[in-house]
Parts: sequence; C-alpha cells; structure tokens
Amino acid sequence: MPETLTPALRELLQRPEPLLAPGVYDALSALIAEQAGFDALYLSGASIAYTRLGRSDVGLTTASEVADTLARITDRVRLPVIVDADTGFGNALNTQRTVRDFERAGAAMVQIEDQGFPKRCGHLDGKTVVPVAEMCGKLHAALDARRDAGTLILARTDAVAVEGLEAALERAERYLECGVDALFIEALRSEEQMRAACTRFAGHVPLLANMVEGGQSPVKSAAELGALGFRIVIFPGGTARAVAHALQGYYATLRRDGTTAAMRGEMLDFDGLNAVIGTPALLALGKRYEGGT
Repeated sequence: MPETLTPALRELLQRPEPLLAPGVYDALSALIAEQAGFDALYLSGASIAYTRLGRSDVGLTTASEVADTLARITDRVRLPVIVDADTGFGNALNTQRTVRDFERAGAAMVQIEDQGFPKRCGHLDGKTVVPVAEMCGKLHAALDARRDAGTLILARTDAVAVEGLEAALERAERYLECGVDALFIEALRSEEQMRAACTRFAGHVPLLANMVEGGQSPVKSAAELGALGFRIVIFPGGTARAVAHALQGYYATLRRDGTTAAMRGEMLDFDGLNAVIGTPALLALGKRYEGGT
C-alpha cells in the first residue's frame, strides 16, 4: 500500500468549506492538479474510458484498468483520491474484490453506484437501477472488505432519472443505514432538488455534488454548493474535455501549418514540461546512487 496520505480525507471533510476535487485520469493530470493547490482528487471512470479507451462511459472500463490507473496516480502524488468504482464491477463478491484492490492501490474513498447493466454515465439517458436490497448487499460487502476504517465508502444512487427524486432520497436513506461514509445523489435536475437533498441529509453525512458541463445538473461553484450543504464538489470530466479541446486545436494547427509555431504560446516547451514532472530532481536522485551508496 502507498505511504499514508496526509491529511486524511476524513479530516478534510471536517473543514468548514466544501472539498473541491478536480477530475483526473492519469498520473500527469493528477500531478498538475496537485501543483495547482487542490487538497483531493477524483479519479473518474468516465475520464479513464475517454482517455485510455477512446470510448464512451458505458461500462467498458474494467476494475483492473481503474486499479492500475489509481496505483500510478498514488505513486506520484500524495493527495487523497476519491475513486469511481462504477457498480463494483459485478455482484457483492466482485464489489469486495474491487474495494480490496482499490484500497491496496491507495484509494481514500471508493464510490459505488446502484445502476444496472449496461451501466452508463450518470448524465446519459436510458439508465436502470438495481433493487435496493441488492445495492445494500453490495454496500455491506464493501464495508466488510476494507482493511482500514480510514478508507471511506461513498454510495451513489442514479434513481432520480429512473424513479424520481423522492425514490432517490429514499434509496439514499437506506444506503446511509448500511453505514456508508458519504452519499452521492446523481444528476439532481435543479437547485430545488439540490436543496431537498441537502435538507434531508446534509446534517447527517457528507453529500457529494457532481458538476458536469452540459449535463443534467445546474453547474454551480464550490462556494454556492457549500452554501446549500454539499461537503464534496467534483468536476470529474472537465479535465478530459479541456484536454480534448486543446488537442483539437493543436492537431488542426499542426496539420494546417506543418509546424507548431503558432501554438508555442499555448504549450510548454521541452524544459517547461520537464520542470513540471520533476526531471531535474529525478536526475539528481540518480546521481546519488552512481557511486553505489
């Protein structure tokens, strides 16, 4: 297991301001987010699908691909990472294995959702949800699987789009009774729905707000969401969308001009990137071992 992360996620959630966790999808994006001054990160399953597979978020990503990505991130940065574990990648026993693998890879919080198969991005249409009892079984399995009580379990419900707000709130109530550490009611449609969720749960458990540019929920700032009662705010896929937009411009310019000259002001040069990833320090470390001591 990677070196203990400090401060612990549980400690961060005790602070008066909401915890803002940007989406990351690999070690480089995580490193740049850490350098920007964030206190925690969110490893988005959707962003892994976008960047690693070049595919949509429709359940194609595997548990081992997420665990491998997570391990590379926690090897490079010290920030606590909230990890999207989709549906647990199967039944309750699969969920237990997922939690153990993710905990071993350095997860600070593991998110498990109640979607059926085929699962999909929470802001796409056509979702289904499993019976409440099945999800509660997965959550109990997840809680039993963790080796460290400091590894938090986040229960997500996608029922707003399928069964309506009240049913989603009832599901969240049942999941909270299982003993989870935080709740995530996905794709709340309005500020009114956000207020309803916070009124019911904010005084009892940390609530997560998911901000998806162009998605189903109104996009608000972390401060606005904190005022409503949310304790965790994520912008999970914005990183991949920003990178995709930048790459479209970069490749179009290179194809048109046959050179990157017009893009020089919008990109790091060789030394600039090496400074970001710590090449000088790494080479200096290698020098220390050249004499065999």
